Amino acid sequence: MKIIVDAQGGDNAPLEIIKGAMLAVDEYDVDIALVGNKNEIDKCVKENNITLKRTEIVHASETVTMHDDAKAVLKAKPDSSMAVGFRLLNEGRGDAFVSAGNTGAITVGATLITKRIKGVKRPAIASVMPSANKPILLMDCGANAECRAEFLYQFGLMGSLYMEHILKYKNPRVALANNGTEDTKGTPTVKEAYALMKKAPYNFIGNIEGRQIPFGDADVIVANGFTGNLILKTYEGVAKVLMNGIKNAFMKNTLSKISYLGVKSGIDEMKTQFDYKEYGGAVLLGVKKPVIKAHGSADARTFKNAVKQAVWFLENDLINEIEKCLNPKK
Repeated sequence: MKIIVDAQGGDNAPLEIIKGAMLAVDEYDVDIALVGNKNEIDKCVKENNITLKRTEIVHASETVTMHDDAKAVLKAKPDSSMAVGFRLLNEGRGDAFVSAGNTGAITVGATLITKRIKGVKRPAIASVMPSANKPILLMDCGANAECRAEFLYQFGLMGSLYMEHILKYKNPRVALANNGTEDTKGTPTVKEAYALMKKAPYNFIGNIEGRQIPFGDADVIVANGFTGNLILKTYEGVAKVLMNGIKNAFMKNTLSKISYLGVKSGIDEMKTQFDYKEYGGAVLLGVKKPVIKAHGSADARTFKNAVKQAVWFLENDLINEIEKCLNPKK
């Protein structure tokens, strides 16, 4: 399979993106189409002694920055690495597209260039996150700040299919993010979504409060993009604070440093469990071809793991599963 990579997207582009793509070639047996300014890519490769393997460079003269309007990918910068990447995906010159660039632009490009799967009302960003027991899925994480009840209902369906087919969960539990577990809590939209989801063909278990999420009380957490993004960023921030606090506690004196040696393996396991870099990025569920949003601050390992998400997606034919579910044959 061939993965199209936005070499210019993200805070650490192009160096960490190129390095991550090369790690993915070795680990996941993929070919790469590296899209970006060819002169910059060649210079970066030469200065850092990188050997490009199984890689095609596709020149793009522009870059969509984090500060650009989301629609720049359509009109203002048609020769950006992101716009060219989406066109390559549409033309079949690659099987999936991965970018650490502007989230809004990726959403617009995926929706209006790659297009939605038939029956999908709104694509949503789905992020795999750690919990006390096993990974969970949060969606939407930023594509749709405001949602109608029917969108939330459909997010639950797509999220359930992701967990079933990608992470192999049996009958995944779907919950609606809310400020209380009672069905009377929440905004009018959330209450309406609750009523719809109670009748859904997936395993809807009701509302879930924020404090329950890290314990893994549900496998799929459904929220609008505004709420979901807040949950995601808070989750990442709290994890960093806790890990730094643990590190500082053991560095206080000689005795605490010696004590650390006895618990190091357990702390290392916990650090890995709650490290967002292990998941690499988020999938845009609901579009016709795999589109992966890598973390904006992705380093090489993080980007490599974002490519892993694309590989999982392709190996399990999730798009076809979503389409079959939304458009059953009569």
